[in-house]
Amino acid sequence: MKIVHIITRLIIGGAQENTLLSCAGQAARGHEVTLLTGPTAGPEGTLVARAKAIPGVRYEEISHLVRNLRPWHDLLALGQLKARLAELQPDIVHTHSSKAGILGRDAAAAACPRAAVVHTIHGQAFHDHQNPFVRQFYAWLERRAARSTDRIISVSDAMTDQAVAARVAPPEKFVTVYSAVEVEKFLNPAEPPGRVRERYNIPQSAILVTKVARLFHLKGHADVLRAVASILPRHPTLYLLFVGDGLLRRQLEHLANKLGLHDRVRFAGLVPPEAVPSILHASDLVVHASRHEGLARVLPQSLLSGRPVISYDVDGAGEVVHTGETGILVAPGDWRGLARAIESLVSDRLLRQRLGERGRELCRERFDHRRMVDEIEKVYLAALAVSSRRRS
Repeated sequence: MKIVHIITRLIIGGAQENTLLSCAGQAARGHEVTLLTGPTAGPEGTLVARAKAIPGVRYEEISHLVRNLRPWHDLLALGQLKARLAELQPDIVHTHSSKAGILGRDAAAAACPRAAVVHTIHGQAFHDHQNPFVRQFYAWLERRAARSTDRIISVSDAMTDQAVAARVAPPEKFVTVYSAVEVEKFLNPAEPPGRVRERYNIPQSAILVTKVARLFHLKGHADVLRAVASILPRHPTLYLLFVGDGLLRRQLEHLANKLGLHDRVRFAGLVPPEAVPSILHASDLVVHASRHEGLARVLPQSLLSGRPVISYDVDGAGEVVHTGETGILVAPGDWRGLARAIESLVSDRLLRQRLGERGRELCRERFDHRRMVDEIEKVYLAALAVSSRRRS
């Protein structure tokens, strides 16, 4: 098959890693794969070099494809996508993320109407934390784009439920395919935990709580700081590691100092994705306090590393985090509940071990990247059948 993937930008993030694993797996199976993406810049880091190094994948930049709403650039990007798709004439156009999903599907309908069109929802473009007008506008755009989409992949069942409730498309158009990882790297990290702790000046005897996420709005870093500060007097060996960078770094450093955590919080900044497995193995538990997320990849990554997870109960988190089985779910925004959950795991090493082991069993097969590529290929075949019926 000739497959074209379209994504807005290649920052270090879950949607981007998912897309690159899909491209690599499909190229390895002999498919002709092209990846179209906009310019990548900013504090979140870049996966462009990794994309360019994938054997058998053609990487191309669409210069006007930008993340923010910019009508003139968006119109030019649409023209660029139409021109490239008209030249490539793929069998499958697979779009990722909101902006690329809207423009890419419009371009496919105009430039290669015989192609099957697939879109992946990595996280909803519309959510409760937006201005109501903006939320309704994005929901309308998704409904419009869905009309020219043969199949929609959701990274969690929760994403499908939300999209169906918003009347984006009927339920039969959706398929859940979990966003997978390279399982072996999390089962067998490259670096020993002791060396990781030395790098970040964390005592070997410390109880280490780790959060992996961009330092950005709605990611919940401030809640984690408040939670840890509230229980630190009872747990003097507790340390906190933030992995990731972003525009809120100075603000969060200031808050950590204000809460008396200046000597207990480590800001790792950007780290290459290949370093994450070793960091997770050096941790005792992982906290994810995002208010809006499709299904955060760090949740299965942590469980594959044998580390229990605490997460706000948002979107697809409950499909991986089962309270008392693989971790603890907390009501969104309840930092005191977050503190109680952290304290319960900090206080009980055997509980941490039991939850981590069960989580590893749950995720070992479900989140294997080879399984994801298999399931996406089945979606493509179904989409091609729908597309064929649509043309006849």
